[in-house]
This record gives sequence, structure tokens and C-alpha cells, in this order.
Amino acid sequence: MKAKNIIFTLTFLLFPYWLWGQPGSGTDVTKVGTSSAAFLGIDIGARATAMGGTFVALADDISAIYWNPAGIARLGGGEIAFIHSEWLLDTSFDWGAITFPIAGLGTVGASITSLTHDDMEITTIEQPDGTGEFFGANDLALGLTYAINLTDRFSIGFNGKFIHSKIFNESANGFGFDVGTLFVTEGGIRIGATITNFGPKMDLSGRDLIVLVDIAPDKEASNDRLVANLQTDSFDLPLAFRVGVAMDVIQRENVRWTIAVEGFTPSDNKESINLGTEYVFRDFASFRFGYKSLFNDNSEEGITVGGGIRFGMGQERSLHLDYAYADFGRLQNAQRFSLRLVF
Repeated sequence: MKAKNIIFTLTFLLFPYWLWGQPGSGTDVTKVGTSSAAFLGIDIGARATAMGGTFVALADDISAIYWNPAGIARLGGGEIAFIHSEWLLDTSFDWGAITFPIAGLGTVGASITSLTHDDMEITTIEQPDGTGEFFGANDLALGLTYAINLTDRFSIGFNGKFIHSKIFNESANGFGFDVGTLFVTEGGIRIGATITNFGPKMDLSGRDLIVLVDIAPDKEASNDRLVANLQTDSFDLPLAFRVGVAMDVIQRENVRWTIAVEGFTPSDNKESINLGTEYVFRDFASFRFGYKSLFNDNSEEGITVGGGIRFGMGQERSLHLDYAYADFGRLQNAQRFSLRLVF
């Protein structure tokens, strides 16, 4: 593809994001904290994270289940991955997945996502130093994925997930749905787009919301022990739309240099642009750099960096170890480690 066509493609896909991201455009009202199951928005994979989250168009490893499910249709074989992150505010984030092709039918996958933190002591106004009781919180998502190559250049994928969130004695359950597309041009440019976390609202329920009330306290002999349930507000899932472009600037026998750019529109934050690049030497060592949330003044995210090593194991098998560092400003940083087996 000629240079002018590349520039046209990037401009066409990302021009709206440049407009929305300019100072003074849109509304100043923040949407942060207005969704349920916010853990579904945590980036998956050290490789994608180190590239600034610009993976919707690249989507060429098992983490495509999260970034763009259409990508797993082009993996060529099976993959297994385990990812661990020491996340913000003393939480732990873990993700595991497996994909495998089914001849003539496409590729299927399964994944599990978990966000946990250590128990915390309960404090009250009367007992600010603690009551002696502790509470915990955790989030869990179980996903099933299917993708297929409709042509040699166009792929589509779907991901369904069961979502469970719990804090102390209250919990919420829900379902989400993702759909992604991936197109590869004759010149090797990859164009991807996804809509993720489409589903009904979630609300908490549990025994701590069961209370005793007196509905007629001014009436003589009224019953002050009537059982009632407090109703919590319902919140939407963190719906998000991504569109991006990735291309190999250099593609040689021992060297590959890839650049990627992505527009990101979430329902619970401002629109932004992500930038990323990856340099691979001898299909063994990788170096990655990115910048996340460009034009989003509300975000603490910014520079990302990382790398990885690939160990060949014969018969097209390989083991991949990846690391990523992401700057979170006042929230300090988050580090991710990924282990991926290709078979």
C-alpha cells in the first residue's frame, strides 16, 4: 500500500478521536466511576500493555480474547497463557486462557479473569480503629470465545462472559458480550475494531441489605419488625469501542519493527488515543514502548515500556516470557508478567 493510502486510512479512522480529544471539546463532566465491573477494563497481557494497549489491530496472540476476539482465528495453532499483575492499591490481577483451532470450523477459546485484594478491617464512626471484623472483595469473569476467518483477509470473533462481583456479604452477577473484526490489506496493514462489555446493568444484593423497618411508626401497635430489602442502584458495564491500525515498518529475516495506533471510546471515561511500537530481533528478543490515554486529561496513565523473550521448543512450539511497566502518575505504577505457550 502506498504511503498516501496509509495516511488516508489512519486519518479516516482516527480523525474523530483527534477532534474529541482537543481541549475545550465535549463536556467537562467526568464519567469515571459510573460503571459496574470496572475490572473488565484492566488491560490484559504484558506485551499489549507495553505497547500502550494498541492491540486491537495487532491481535496476534492469545490475549486477543480480550483485545479483539477475531484475532484468535489467525493464530494458526493452540495457545495457553497465564498472566499476573501486581495491580494498584495492593490488589492482584490474574488472567488465564486457552485457545485451539477446530479444523474447518474456526477457533475457540476460554478464559478466566480475577481481581482480588487482601481482607481489610471494618471501621465505623464509633470504632474508627476497627471493629475486629474483616471484609473482602473480589471480581471474577469467565469467558468463552469463538472466531472464524470469513475470507483470507477478514476475520470476526465473539466473546461471551459471566461476571461476578462480591464485597463483604453483597454480590452481583451479570453477563457481557464482545464482538470484534480484523481486516488485513494486501499491503499487510491490519485494521481492527471491537465493541466490548455489551450487556445488562448489574446491582448488588445480599444479607446486609435486609433490614427491619416500621412502616407506620406513628400508629399504635404497629409492627416494627417487618423484613425489608434495601435496593441498590444499577450500573452499566464498562462498554467500550476500539478501532486501530497496525503495520510492519520493517520486515526482514532477523528484524521486525511494528507500529500501532488506536482510538479508544469508553462509556465511563473520555475518548483517547493510544500509541505503541514493538521491535523484534531474531524472533527471540522483543522491545516495546507506548503511550496511553493521549488527550485524556482525567487519566493517570502515560508511558509504557517492556520486553520479552521467546524460547523455541521445536515442532512449532515456543515459550514466551513478557514483562511490562506502566506509569500511573499519582497512583505510581503497575507491573505485569505474562507466560505464554504456543503449541
